Amino acid sequence: MKRRVVITGLGVVCPTGNDAKTVWQAALDGVSGISKITRFPCEDYSTQVAGEVKNLDLNPYIEPKEQRRMDLFSQYALVAASQAWDDAQIGEFDATKFGCIFGVGIGGLPILERYHEALLKGGPRKVSPFLIPAMISNLAPGNVAIKFGLKGVNYTVTSACTSSNHAIGEAYRMIASGLQDRMLTGGTESAVSPLGIAGFCSMKAMSTRNSEPTKASRPFDKDRDGFVLSEGSAVLVLEEMSLAEKRGAKIYGEIIGYGFSCDAFHITGQAEGGEGAVQSMTMALSDAQLDPSQIGYINAHGTSTPINDPTETLAIKRVFGDYAKNGLLVSSTKSMTGHLLGAAGAVEAFFTTMALKNGIIPPTINLDNPDAECDLDYVPHKSRLKQVEYALSNSFGFGGTNATVAFRRL
Repeated sequence: MKRRVVITGLGVVCPTGNDAKTVWQAALDGVSGISKITRFPCEDYSTQVAGEVKNLDLNPYIEPKEQRRMDLFSQYALVAASQAWDDAQIGEFDATKFGCIFGVGIGGLPILERYHEALLKGGPRKVSPFLIPAMISNLAPGNVAIKFGLKGVNYTVTSACTSSNHAIGEAYRMIASGLQDRMLTGGTESAVSPLGIAGFCSMKAMSTRNSEPTKASRPFDKDRDGFVLSEGSAVLVLEEMSLAEKRGAKIYGEIIGYGFSCDAFHITGQAEGGEGAVQSMTMALSDAQLDPSQIGYINAHGTSTPINDPTETLAIKRVFGDYAKNGLLVSSTKSMTGHLLGAAGAVEAFFTTMALKNGIIPPTINLDNPDAECDLDYVPHKSRLKQVEYALSNSFGFGGTNATVAFRRL
């Protein structure tokens, strides 16, 4: 019999704020975290806007000496994990039954760039012995496990923009099957760097609305011209339900289903008709033992790209039928945060959890002129009071990888 898995702690660092309360309030207010890139000179780039983490004080979470040995993605993970840990107030636990699975799409790109430049200028002796442990993606959950003494399962999922949803889904299955009792899970990313921006610019995948940064991410709008690259981390504490109840834990909600698929179609494009997305959502509904009509809200992948938005809309229609346009609410919080790549699903799991807990659906901002092919209720401009019992969160990534997580209000 599948064990029940509840969410008892939340932590988040992203372009709209550096803690859960601030990030949630920004979403309710429809505030964008996108701005002109400040981390490096960007005048020669076709895209000059991004979602940077701003004014983050690492000192309460990481010793200064340790900060210098980590790339940003590990720093963000430790901050978000520390917030989630404090929020959950775990107390005593069996370390061997407490694991950590994170989603990381790229890993330590900024530190790799820094030491590549040092190598070219000064030779191999200028390369730090901490380069490799600082840049490899599994050091996000590795550093978190070291900090909290977690001796259960520990690894990173790297599946492009689906990484965090896969991580959360696998963490859920670890607890549901009895392999673990508790998990720290989510995702982290820090690809806002010269090479990261240049790479996506060369693909012509990102918005070039440089004169209006806060309006650059506009999912489902006919004037969208690409996604906005962002960074940050979100972490959830998951627990087996009876353990959480026994210790009197605050419970935000429950994870009840997980679906996944592969388009097997193209390295960056989505299958025509949204076949993979349909399969992923259908599998999550089946795992949760839900009828499509029971879902009240979908946090969409909603990237603000010409291909994703109509394809995801079509997939939703195929799964939900007439209900898709008659009662189902869909929104893209990427309109405010931008696209956090491997951390996107984690941040969106945070928003989905908070939406169910608080009875408020976060909006899709900048939806001024809806695309004719995007004709669902995307909660435009303003958050909406609506108590729903069940929700899905979608993530789709390069390589045709897809994952959907199902949530229940408690």
